[in-house]
Amino acid sequence: MINKFWKNLFKKEPARATRSEPVVLRRNDHSVSRKLISANALKVLNRLHRANYQAYLVGGGVRDILLGLHPKDFDIATNATPEEIKKLFRNCRIIGRRFRLAHILFGRETIEVATFRANHDQSSPHGQTHASGMLVRDNVYGSLEEDAERRDFTVNALYYSSDDYTVRDFTGGLADLNQRHLRLIGDPLTRYQEDPVRMLRAVRLAVKLGLTIEENTAKPIAPNAQLLRNVSAARLWDESHKLFLAGHAQDTYRELRNYGLFRYMLPATQQSLELDDKDTFNQFILAALESTDQRAKQEKPITPAFLYAVFLWQPLLHRAEQLVEQGMSKNDALHKAMSQVLTEQSQFISIPKRFSLVIRDMWALQSRLEYRTHRSYKLLEHPKFRAAYDFLVLRSQADEKLNSIANWWTRYQEASPEGQRSMIQSLSGKKKFKSKRKKRRFPKKNSKENS
Repeated sequence: MINKFWKNLFKKEPARATRSEPVVLRRNDHSVSRKLISANALKVLNRLHRANYQAYLVGGGVRDILLGLHPKDFDIATNATPEEIKKLFRNCRIIGRRFRLAHILFGRETIEVATFRANHDQSSPHGQTHASGMLVRDNVYGSLEEDAERRDFTVNALYYSSDDYTVRDFTGGLADLNQRHLRLIGDPLTRYQEDPVRMLRAVRLAVKLGLTIEENTAKPIAPNAQLLRNVSAARLWDESHKLFLAGHAQDTYRELRNYGLFRYMLPATQQSLELDDKDTFNQFILAALESTDQRAKQEKPITPAFLYAVFLWQPLLHRAEQLVEQGMSKNDALHKAMSQVLTEQSQFISIPKRFSLVIRDMWALQSRLEYRTHRSYKLLEHPKFRAAYDFLVLRSQADEKLNSIANWWTRYQEASPEGQRSMIQSLSGKKKFKSKRKKRRFPKKNSKENS
């Protein structure tokens, strides 16, 4: 379908743009339509135009529409500064230090507006580069042409104007879309050093859009994967959502491992995978990612806590075993291991407390689900029972020994109240759930004490 689209769009191979001669597609030569753009994004574009500012829809919104997809996010680039944008929109807030952006709020929808950026030198007070080459501040403003050169990938440097309905390409993005290539703008190594997250974005976009990472863009990734150490743990937490919760988690996971990026995100998980001779842990992760992809496509809620509980499960078991060998009880070892594994992981990807608490509950409930007793029915009242049950079912797919237990809990939830009582009774071998407590007998007081 996409190939047919491109044949209709271009009668011949689209020209590769140069900075001096951009490719400009007129209204009848492209598929970007105002009907496909958020009404709020159009409001922002139109108000900026009325105030005599340049304004373009840019990035994923334009790219996805050209690919026949339906974008959810719409970003805008303009020559207005963040302060000038704020004067035009009362519902605007300025965020960021490294990249100052204007967020214009329309209820649940946020339209991100960025000022055109330009290259800068070390003497610029508005731009700053770390010794590693990473940009720590990039607020040097420039022209539309300069802004295109500052974008990451050519397919993200396409600009749509709602004023004259044209699409402008300064970097060859249209040709790369036609060839199904993902190409960095500029020298790849320099661009990765400026922002190592671009390596993750390359993998994510290639998988999501079905593109091939162009050779020069792909070549530096594996040798420079360690650059991810320069990225804050909080930022990697946000990036992990885009990688694993957008419906392409399985393929993304494989590519992250293929390029050597995964080990710098979840090093304990990578180590467990390398020690897994039977590939059971890898299959366990793949099953979880497949389930996550299915839920994403069905637009069902997904919690990152579940995935991180999966990623860190084997490291948890390894750590607990080590603590038991040191003389600690199994229960104490498990809880101590939970704290250690989560704390160590947060040095690489910071897991907020509201999610780490859920992870701990899911882990702690596993042993209680496995060792059923006549009081197991109370587990259904636990707020994290369903997540822990799903986790057990997933484990049973990789470990046949858990099949009967997982099946028992499935039947128990589906059974009638009478059936549930019968299943519980069969566990304890008793007719009643609670044993009668014997009354404690006290010696009779003598007559002198009663008098």
